[in-house]
Amino acid sequence: MNIILSAVSEALLWSILAIGVYLMYKILDIADLSVEGVFPLGAVVCASLIIKDVNPIYATLLAIAAGSLGGLVTGILHTKLKIPALLSGILVMSGLYSVNLKILQKSNVSLAQNKTILDLLENYIPREYCALVLGIIVLTIIIIILYLFYKSEIGLAFIATGDNETMAQANSINTNRMKILGYMISNGLVAFSGALLAQYNGFADTASGVGTIVIGLAAVIIGLVVIRRAKFQYRLMSIVLGAIIYRLIIAVVLELNVEATDLKIISAIILALFLYLPNLNIGKVRWSK
Repeated sequence: MNIILSAVSEALLWSILAIGVYLMYKILDIADLSVEGVFPLGAVVCASLIIKDVNPIYATLLAIAAGSLGGLVTGILHTKLKIPALLSGILVMSGLYSVNLKILQKSNVSLAQNKTILDLLENYIPREYCALVLGIIVLTIIIIILYLFYKSEIGLAFIATGDNETMAQANSINTNRMKILGYMISNGLVAFSGALLAQYNGFADTASGVGTIVIGLAAVIIGLVVIRRAKFQYRLMSIVLGAIIYRLIIAVVLELNVEATDLKIISAIILALFLYLPNLNIGKVRWSK
């Protein structure tokens, strides 16, 4: 039960990143690789402030702002400088590695002696349930906000940009602005996830972003395979479910005494299998936006 509780708790925090990946990958149809630089950015900004005795809530909010700023840079490279989305993400990802080292002044830092959001929650609920409760609260707020955004005029313009950019432009929608908005929201969520996971794990590492895009895509793809033809709000919930399934699979693999160094290739294999599932004759999956 402890293993399941730990896997689910961690999955909820990873789900925030997965939702950010979903907004770009499925809604705007853009592969944003800057995720692997923005995730540790959120972690190091949050950790560097916490070790200076800044309130962990304020530190987390500033980490989100830093992630959104990273997304703004990627968006400007892509829309204003006309650099392809894939290359824009790679440029920002590479640049942020140096930025993260500058912020942290070292490759990693421990938060064991500092107060985190989980420590604040511990005053009200048992420690082992803090991450679970935090994840549920945060995800509920995110899903409600994104649902309201989805129903708004700007949200509809955002969806239209991903569905048919040419048609959106014909209807006087500034698609470049929508893309930049998408980059900022997505990367803000990614940095949010990085900040919370740094506090959950008790440390921040500049190399923690390696493979995060695979984790995000795995959660998105597994969720969309398991729950089909769902409305927007249920698709967001399906991503959370996908992250939980993915983390439980990883937990089972670790219980089989598989070496930690093999986790990356196992993650890739799991993702490939779920990508293949829609091709099986078990009912057609609707990969709708």
